[in-house]
Amino acid sequence: MAPCLLLVLFLLPALAAGHQHPSTLGSSALSEWRSAKASYYAADPEDAIGGACGFGDLGKHGYGMATVGLSTALFERGAACGGCYEVKCVDDLKYCLPGTSIVVTATNFCAPNFGLPADAGGVCNPPNHHFLLPIQSFEKIALWKAGVMPIQYRRVNCLRDGGVRFAVAGRSFFLTVLISNVGGAGDVRSVKIKGTESGWLSMGRNWGQIWHINSDFRGQPLSFELTSSDGKTLTNYNVVPKEWDFGKTYTGKQFLL
Repeated sequence: MAPCLLLVLFLLPALAAGHQHPSTLGSSALSEWRSAKASYYAADPEDAIGGACGFGDLGKHGYGMATVGLSTALFERGAACGGCYEVKCVDDLKYCLPGTSIVVTATNFCAPNFGLPADAGGVCNPPNHHFLLPIQSFEKIALWKAGVMPIQYRRVNCLRDGGVRFAVAGRSFFLTVLISNVGGAGDVRSVKIKGTESGWLSMGRNWGQIWHINSDFRGQPLSFELTSSDGKTLTNYNVVPKEWDFGKTYTGKQFLL
């Protein structure tokens, strides 16, 4: 187990994956390489369910094993959830695997340990930029013996199969929607919803990528307008049909790269 803990919300810590090797990524989401550190934790099948972003079963939602828990400085209170990062090992000739990098999706939070200094054990404490990786991802760029290692990272476009997914839950007087499988920037920074009996209404971030609104939309087809961190907006009209039901997931259009 790595020297920091994943924050668990309702379920077990998250683990799982997306894609690898960024050679086909578009340029719009690329950022400059920045320095950070990474460590790993040993994963078991139960780690593929849960996490602080609300994605639940990460295999089911298309993230596989290429995931990461971000430290406080990177997690942005859940706003970073769904974003993709290219990560490579640097400055360690003994443990780095030369010429390798991975692309991981932010699906969890690496909680700080304020009982230890940020430079002596509290690896996910502010202001550290830290990536907590499942060992399956860590070993694609470095030997496991590295422990905590220096890395470089940059934001990249997320490549997703299929469209954006909207998982609907709630009760008659409120609605929550888990938004997953988002391409492009990958994260969602604002959401608007529209029924046939309303105009566009802003939803609030409940936690991670779960959004909510206190309204009764039963019996109405639902449209969603998503805005990601790169400023792009995607509108899915009537993606949730009139006969929708709580507990169901509906798939819409995808962000264009």
